[in-house]
Amino acid sequence: EVQLVESGGGSVQAGGSLRLSCAASGLNGDDYAIGWFRQAPGKEREGVLCISSDTRRWYSDSVKGRFTIARDIVKNTVSLQMNNLKPEDTAVYYCASADAGYGCTVTGTRSAEYDVWGPGTQVTVSS
Repeated sequence: EVQLVESGGGSVQAGGSLRLSCAASGLNGDDYAIGWFRQAPGKEREGVLCISSDTRRWYSDSVKGRFTIARDIVKNTVSLQMNNLKPEDTAVYYCASADAGYGCTVTGTRSAEYDVWGPGTQVTVSS
């Protein structure tokens, strides 16, 4: 059974940094894509960034230059480094996995192709 668990959320002031981690169990090596999504109160879930099975990355315009994604094959984790955080980054952040070849391309992420989701972790950025 595939399971994903996010960690590293918390509260930070604007301009600060946080590092989220997505720990994957039941997945083999790097033969899957990971996407990070977020949902703020009263808003729809949106894709933030993703990494494909062949390490291609996509970043939404709202986080480009501030957030980075990286995969650790040995630890079977995918990290989300968030720098220069803004109050509008406040949301519950979710990681999700998709089979290789699905979910993440250099032009965007397709949430419908992700079939396993973590429970989410709260990120709060105060001004």
